[in-house]
Parts: sequence; structure tokens; C-alpha cells
Amino acid sequence: MKKKEKEKLEEEKPRETTVEFLASLAGVLVTGLFIITFIFQAFAIPSSSMESTLLIGDHVFVNRVQFAPKTSWIQPIVKYTDIHRGDIVVFLSMDPSTPDMYIVKRVIGIPGDRIHLRDGQVYRNGEKLNESYVQHQGGLSYDPYRDNFPAVSPEESTAVIDEWKLTMGSHIENGDIVVPPGSYFGMGDNRDVSLDSRYWGFIKQDHVIGRPMFIYWSFETSEDEYAQKEFLQRVESFAHTVLHFFDKTQWKRTFKVVR
Repeated sequence: MKKKEKEKLEEEKPRETTVEFLASLAGVLVTGLFIITFIFQAFAIPSSSMESTLLIGDHVFVNRVQFAPKTSWIQPIVKYTDIHRGDIVVFLSMDPSTPDMYIVKRVIGIPGDRIHLRDGQVYRNGEKLNESYVQHQGGLSYDPYRDNFPAVSPEESTAVIDEWKLTMGSHIENGDIVVPPGSYFGMGDNRDVSLDSRYWGFIKQDHVIGRPMFIYWSFETSEDEYAQKEFLQRVESFAHTVLHFFDKTQWKRTFKVVR
């Protein structure tokens, strides 16, 4: 093709108008907003209860659809699954004093399972679990309620919420806590410091947000960082992150799959 003919074709090719550009941009933004709102959600790990699987400062993407109630219109393109033993889930706090807080734990028991602990070891349906992911921090004092749940009265622990103290007994059969329908028994991998189903009861199915998929960013963060709510504290935290982004980002954890 001759040069003049080429230039003529390029001149005749319609250029994208401002309205068309804005319409395309709006489509991208709407699609992105839909994905973030209904399919994936970013979540920051606020405590050490899931170490060493998840660390304080790990930022993960959560699949909001996988454990959601099945819907016919999206089912052909989304893989729904039931929650299984060993799954890590993000859910709304079961503690009435912090109803809007997001919590992350590992599912130890599903409906119908019988759970008890003996000297810190978990038994499910009569069998001792081999939990390779569990971490026991040394130097902690012996806690009979924590390590021999539910044999020891919840009155022995100041960390147990009042509602669970009142209802826990109705779920105990022959020394086991029995997981009711529509609920799960969750525990943290950092077993000795985790406030979990032993302290506030079962995870309700309708409180489950989704499953963490992978860590997209991890930043060295102090344990009290997420408790800071004041405006100036937030500003200082943001400035600290900007200044130390490169030297305190834990690059080896980037894109690590959560299991």
C-alpha cells in the first residue's frame, strides 16, 4: 500500500470522542467496583492469632463468592464450595462488643462435629488432630480453660464473653462441644494467644465473608497498629508506611497463597 493511501486511511479512521472515552472509562470503573464489592475484598491481618500462617501486616484478597449462598445467575461462572474442615475464613466478629470487626480463623469443626481439647491438643470426633500449621508460643502461663476446653468452666477465664458463658453448656455432650447446624468451630493457628470459638462461641454461617486467597502485600506492623483510631495516629501511620515502604515490605510474602 502506498504511503499516501495509508495516510488517507488513518485520516478516515474515526477517532474516539470525549464522550466515548468517558463511557469506556466508566465501564472499567463499574466493572472494577463490582469485582471489589461482590467478588474480592481486601483485608489486613490485625492480630497475631493466625501466625505463622498469617502475620500482622499481611494484606490479603478475600474471595467473597466461594462460600456465599448459591445464586443461579452467576453459578455457571463461579465455583461455589461448602466450608470444609481446615478452611481459613474471614467473618464478622461474634463478640457483641465488636460487631463490625473482621476476624480470620481456621475452621476446626463443621456442623455435627464433636470437639474437645486435652492439654492443648484438639480432638475431633474422638480422634487427635495432627495440626502441622499450629504454633504454640513459649513462655505463656498454663491456662486450664484454654487447654482443656470445654471440661473447665468458662467462669475460670476472664476472656470468655457473657453470652457464651450462658449458652455454652447447652452444646456440651459427654465432654465434647457439639457444633450445631449453620455454625462452625474456629480456632487460630497461634493457638495459645488466639481468642476464638473457645471464648465467644460458634461462627455463624451468615457471618462468613469469604476465604483469603493470597497475600498481595505484607508490611512489618506492630501489634497495636490496628487499634490506633485517632486522626493523628492514622496520619503518622500513613507517613511511616510511605517512608519505609521498601525496607519494611516483606517481599518474600508477596503473592503467597493462603492455606
